[in-house]
Amino acid sequence: MNELHVGVVGAGTMGQGIVHLFAQTGHTVSVFDALEGAVSKALASVAGMIGKGVEKGRHTHAEAETMMARIKACTALDQLASCDVVIEAIVEDIGAKQVLFASLEAVVSEHAILASNTSSLVVAEIAAKCRYPGRVAGLHFFNPVPLMKVVEIIAAVRTTQGTVDTLVALVEGSGHRPVITADQPGFLVNHAGRGYLTEALRILEERVASVAEVDTLMREAAGFRMGPFELLDLTGLDVSGKVMESIYEQFQQEPRFRPSSLVRPRIAAGLFGRKSGAGWYRYDAQSKAIPDQTARPVPALPPALRLWIEPAAAERESLVTLAESRSVRVVLNAHEADLILVQPWGQDATTVCVEYALDATRTVALDPLSGFGKRRTLMITPVTSAAARDAAHALIASHETPVTIINDSPGFVVQCVLATIVNIAANIAQRGIASVPDIEDAVKLGLGYPHGPLSWGDRIGGRPLLMILRNMQAVTGDPRYRPSPWLTRRVGLGLSLLTPEAGRA
Repeated sequence: MNELHVGVVGAGTMGQGIVHLFAQTGHTVSVFDALEGAVSKALASVAGMIGKGVEKGRHTHAEAETMMARIKACTALDQLASCDVVIEAIVEDIGAKQVLFASLEAVVSEHAILASNTSSLVVAEIAAKCRYPGRVAGLHFFNPVPLMKVVEIIAAVRTTQGTVDTLVALVEGSGHRPVITADQPGFLVNHAGRGYLTEALRILEERVASVAEVDTLMREAAGFRMGPFELLDLTGLDVSGKVMESIYEQFQQEPRFRPSSLVRPRIAAGLFGRKSGAGWYRYDAQSKAIPDQTARPVPALPPALRLWIEPAAAERESLVTLAESRSVRVVLNAHEADLILVQPWGQDATTVCVEYALDATRTVALDPLSGFGKRRTLMITPVTSAAARDAAHALIASHETPVTIINDSPGFVVQCVLATIVNIAANIAQRGIASVPDIEDAVKLGLGYPHGPLSWGDRIGGRPLLMILRNMQAVTGDPRYRPSPWLTRRVGLGLSLLTPEAGRA
């Protein structure tokens, strides 16, 4: 797009990143901060960032000089009068933002756009004190701004389409991906990311698996770059805890976003994560120190083992082949078996035993969601014998697959976390908070997930996904797992979750 005059109010970390981004993409940038000395510090920081770009060969010295020449230090707010767009990046306080926006309206032209980098406040409330609320929008960047390639454009209820279009062009011109979201709690990225954290905390609450086991499963079996507890330690539990409670309350205590009672005591104890030296893990010089966890040794496969595999098991053929390769006898009657292997979707092992009259002492469940070649999850009933547990471990690990053994829980670990992520994304689409392409890109770019949530739903398969959610809701009685109607309809019609909404003519 054509060069604009961009104003930035607030010269902290986020403000500096925004200044850097637009200066390097050809815009004049004026920066102001009410704190004395903050602007000069910010300019020195931006110069350092641009200098690193020169060292890495991203810019020439001449280009770096041109970028710095585009940046103007302001000592008063009225020096932003000629700006086409002013982006606010001050303290996250509604009163302070309202005062600032009212002051900006007295300075800039009536055609200038006023944007807030708020991550959690209602944009309409910021705009409420403005004479021209149609020109007010949210423009939420992620830290570090030049590297995080997604920007949320929040259209408040009175924001004009022209305001949105100008911001989309501005963001696209910077090389970032604009995603448009309604002015709803958590906007898009924080909203879509709730399931990863809240489900992990629920699993820990119920003593299904340890912190390290949950993180390992989500990294190695599901492909996340960081486990949920590693992520909580990185972002800071004090920050994440407030966001979880805020989104839960703003959505009228929607069960899908219910926070965990484990969080407040840890915040009170100062266990924030990396920045406090301890969180879910202990840290030394910002390096994670994983608790000493001696790997469970792989037991020897018992001789003359008799195995019964659930007829409806998703991987029955592969499991039969594996068993035969280890001289394990596959029997047709569960009563004759030393080991009973089941593969439930969304149910716990106990429920399967009760429904099919299986001996719970000999039953072990294997998560069907992650195929051979990845870390596998075995789930035991409260009374599974050590012999049956070890036999299952020996058999599955013999495929050179690492194994994590967890306690009984509907949906194992990976199933329930992924199904919750997909279900929340489906509900975002149902409510029209964002489009399907924007949901997909925002989650991949903003949260670093290996797949967009709706693509992930397609990879799992619509029917297994619905089975997971419905069975978890039935076993637990918890409405947090009720499937989104948007999801149910698409699965019922045999559609991909990426199918766009037809809508009314």
